[in-house]
Amino acid sequence: MSVVRTIFLQCPSISPFSASATSINSVSVKFKVSCCSVASPATVVNGNVDGKPSERNEVRLGLPSKGRMAEDTLDLLKDCQLSVRQVNPRQYVAEIPQISNLEVWFQRPKDVVRKLVSGDLDLGIVGLDTVQEYGQGNEDLIIAHDALEYGDCRLSIAIPKYGIFENINSLKELAQMPQWTPERPLRVATGFSYLGPKFMKDNGLNYVTFSTADGALEAAPAMGIADAIVDLVSSGTTLRENNLKEIKGGVILESQAVLVASRRSLIQRKGVLDITHEMLERLEAHLRAVGQFTVTANMRGSSAEEVAERVLSQPSLSGLQGPTVSPVFSKRDGKVAADYFAIVI
Repeated sequence: MSVVRTIFLQCPSISPFSASATSINSVSVKFKVSCCSVASPATVVNGNVDGKPSERNEVRLGLPSKGRMAEDTLDLLKDCQLSVRQVNPRQYVAEIPQISNLEVWFQRPKDVVRKLVSGDLDLGIVGLDTVQEYGQGNEDLIIAHDALEYGDCRLSIAIPKYGIFENINSLKELAQMPQWTPERPLRVATGFSYLGPKFMKDNGLNYVTFSTADGALEAAPAMGIADAIVDLVSSGTTLRENNLKEIKGGVILESQAVLVASRRSLIQRKGVLDITHEMLERLEAHLRAVGQFTVTANMRGSSAEEVAERVLSQPSLSGLQGPTVSPVFSKRDGKVAADYFAIVI
């Protein structure tokens, strides 16, 4: 998936702008966040989108409140030099001192999406699966960055390895099983009551019923209360330990953490575009810098210029803008000399 580096919105009262880049972790990225008269399916009347954001001055960012996703999100922001500071760890509101006029609200991931839709939040970091499930195709939600590179998983169909499913290995084979009738449909347990039925319908599985469950879905087939499950899968270990298997064509969605924004807030609320731009710049700069290193070495040479010329003759050693060359001073025979030069690339 490609990263969204330009956001187009319909807002005739705001002219396009492009902010300059800031170098972070040795990587500089330039983003353009634009408002224009095309590309937005939102309804605009006299310059306003249907539905107004709530009355407040602060820009609000929603983050997961608990679990691995919450920990990884805070770690990512810290790596981007964005420190989330809570006055009281029991409070659900915090701040990021590096960005003025920004409030951080800790919420359940699904509530982050719901409050983006309602206008109570302007930005959020959650899994793409959560956006798709609870956003349900709402056009007000914009994926501003679709690859934050953590929280990787997939929403997938899983069936038993045994019984009537022993030789079933694809979604097509599952759909063609004669067992499924209006009187005896395929029973699916899932916590994804929007994405699950939509996927089944789109793929021609007409005789299906769904039961809602929030946890321990892997036990449902063994208990006899479901024939299959639709759930998030990371490594697949839990499925294998419960004698379940994924099938070809059964992946509903590939998911990871994303930065999502409210279209209405981007258009109407002062400061949201600027803060979105800064967050995108910091996030992308950090992600591009991962795996990049600074190398320091001492080289013998007659002058800094001569050493620099030798380094620049090898493109793989030149760095982004060339090396930093500094003399290394040593004392010999009572005199200070500089026969070596330190290079940093």
